[in-house]
Amino acid sequence: MFKTRITELLGISYPIIQGGMAWVATHELAAAVSEAGGLGIIAAGNAPGDFVREEIRALKRITDKPFGVNIMLLSPFAEDIVDIVCEEGVPVVTTGAGNPGKYLDRFKDKNIKVIPVVPTVSLGKRLEKQGVDALIVEGTEAGGHIGELTTMALVPQVCDAVSIPVIAAGGIADGRGYVAAFALGAEGVQLGTRFVCSTEAKVHQNYKDKIINAKDRDALVTGRSTGHPVRVIKNQFTREFLELEKANTPVEELERIGAGKLRIAVVDGDVDKGSVMSGQIAGMVNDIKSCSEIIDDIIKEARTVVNSLGGGLNE
Repeated sequence: MFKTRITELLGISYPIIQGGMAWVATHELAAAVSEAGGLGIIAAGNAPGDFVREEIRALKRITDKPFGVNIMLLSPFAEDIVDIVCEEGVPVVTTGAGNPGKYLDRFKDKNIKVIPVVPTVSLGKRLEKQGVDALIVEGTEAGGHIGELTTMALVPQVCDAVSIPVIAAGGIADGRGYVAAFALGAEGVQLGTRFVCSTEAKVHQNYKDKIINAKDRDALVTGRSTGHPVRVIKNQFTREFLELEKANTPVEELERIGAGKLRIAVVDGDVDKGSVMSGQIAGMVNDIKSCSEIIDDIIKEARTVVNSLGGGLNE
């Protein structure tokens, strides 16, 4: 459970990947996760190429451990980011919001491992045929942009359908979730919300506090009417947005209203009018720890859980 095809593929100590969260997954967070034995990820989001290049170089100045860059394929700068990760020698790329197929040859020429995020079995099978190295299979419990299938239902179906390694994401925050993901057939896990509440995450304290104070039902979904649902912590913005959806506000207007709201919450700390993206595990996050402590706690608890089930896992 701790040495898998994912740790071998990526050259990391533990099969724990940090989610590529826009405005959150900076070089500081990514470096801390990588130093702790996982795979840190810099999120390109909608940032321009020069910004992402500097983030990559800043990370390399503080760690020599493996790391990755998440490319949102719908970004207007996606082509530039692809060029930059190839030029800068980024070892791993994760992708979202699309199919990275047209870039695979370029990534392979640079020996870059490619791990797309997928919300369905069909896309996972298609990407395996195209030659990706592994899949991040994300359930609807995750924060931010989501699909419809749960982690519990989706992960085993994808694992049964493909032969490449699967990383489970969505609803995982501790050692219990880690063990559950492996029981479903995964060989690694991706965590997002738990790493937001780390000392190294350069997000506004108000954002972290909003997650820490969240209860079990506080993470809800907005934007279903637009076809691009987003899981966030409920606040003034979500109440107003959901009312607009009920009133059949045009999609273009809803998208205009939602633009820039994540930055308002993450950077400015306005957690009433901003979009506080978070997974359903927010109710499980009650403190702020270093990335090293978070990963150590997960591994220790996973060992305890497996041993309690009679697994006899000592390493």
